[in-house]
Amino acid sequence: MHRTVLDAEHAAFRASMRAFIDAEVVPSFGKWYDDGQVPREFYYRLGELGVFGLEAPVRFGGAGRTSFGFRTVLAEEIARAAVSFGGASVHVTRCLPLVTALATPAQQARWLPGIVTGDTMFALAVAEPGTGSEPAGMRTTAPLSVDGSTYVVNGSKTYVAGGVHADRVIVCARTAAPRPDDPAHGLSLLVVDTAATGFRVGRRLDTLGRKLSGTAELTFTDVRVPAADVLGAPHRAVAHLAGQLPRERLGIAVGAYAQAKAAVRFARKHTAERIAFTQPLSAFQNTKFELAACQTEVDAVEAVVDRALAAHDRGELGDAHAASAKLFATETAGRVIDRCLQLHGGAGYLTDSPIARLYADHRIDRLQGGTSDVLRTIIATGMGL
Repeated sequence: MHRTVLDAEHAAFRASMRAFIDAEVVPSFGKWYDDGQVPREFYYRLGELGVFGLEAPVRFGGAGRTSFGFRTVLAEEIARAAVSFGGASVHVTRCLPLVTALATPAQQARWLPGIVTGDTMFALAVAEPGTGSEPAGMRTTAPLSVDGSTYVVNGSKTYVAGGVHADRVIVCARTAAPRPDDPAHGLSLLVVDTAATGFRVGRRLDTLGRKLSGTAELTFTDVRVPAADVLGAPHRAVAHLAGQLPRERLGIAVGAYAQAKAAVRFARKHTAERIAFTQPLSAFQNTKFELAACQTEVDAVEAVVDRALAAHDRGELGDAHAASAKLFATETAGRVIDRCLQLHGGAGYLTDSPIARLYADHRIDRLQGGTSDVLRTIIATGMGL
């Protein structure tokens, strides 16, 4: 069925990304996976191809695209090949939108060219050990110096995807005391140079999936950040981050759809090639019914995701709508991927199999960007309940 949210430009982008992934990523991916990281040079290559600059302003070397369809196509092609672009995801899906939305013209001139080329990789550090991302529990402090020129950051952050290779990290830190009625007040976003004295990449986290994301703990000991490197309004970090949540949740929903679609593709291929009792597994009625059921769920997710994608491109994607899309896409994808792994039998339990990687990689989607229970609360609130 023709997808009306994607046009000829999206199709051309898909062809170029598929050719690139097949020629330059798939042959090297096994080594990257064994090493536990993509090489730093790979990010320069993504910059050359324009992947980082799709949504960046043209004056800074970007393409100035506003359609989320390009990110959708990229997610589908990455999942189709069962590969990973490492920390590139958070660089363009979380950090670039924050910089383009909140940075001053002078800040954009300093940071966006490097973001587009891959010379300056960004990461986002919000969650803290023991407290997560709850504003009232954040202990990383960054008081302003007496002369007003510098913030001094002390504390630690965890679950920082892309933290291993980051050149700049957007850090949520407490720059002022909270108000009795507003624990989020006083939290600001500071863009920290990872070359600064006192910054350290701590323990690299061994995650269940997304092994190449470069997820790490970061520590800050008297790290000095120029006052000119505050991103957005001081003391408004939580509001700034919340403003990006609909887009973030759409991105997660798109990724879940891409993974579910890829899982069906892998299951179809495996069952067609696996012989049991003198015939392919795909010849058995149970296999056909399972694949048909999975395809039906993928079709339903596609419809939900495409509706949210169209709303985003019209500037109409609201909190409840994005939460609904993410909840449905991630919960459904979890079922589909599990059933497709089942069709692989023991082969699906090997960590080097594409379906096993999808199974592990997808699990975080029901946690990040708001857990499924948090999303249900948002949807219920949107219903007036």
